[in-house]
Amino acid sequence: MGMPSGTELLIIFGIIVLLFGAKKIPDLAKGLGKGIKNFKQEMKEVDEVEVETPKKVEKSDEVASADETPKSTTQA
Repeated sequence: MGMPSGTELLIIFGIIVLLFGAKKIPDLAKGLGKGIKNFKQEMKEVDEVEVETPKKVEKSDEVASADETPKSTTQA
């Protein structure tokens, strides 16, 4: 499967015109262009931000884990 040929591109374009109408196509292209521009800008900002590694939290004796059962202080 390669790139679509000229005839296939014309058929695809014809379907797009039928679905959206000739007046809506420039608006769709403008919106798509703005979306791509915003995406590239955000990706550039993400690259500039330094990613920090999360600090390791040490286990505290005061915090009970889900695996431990509560100990009863009263004896039967």
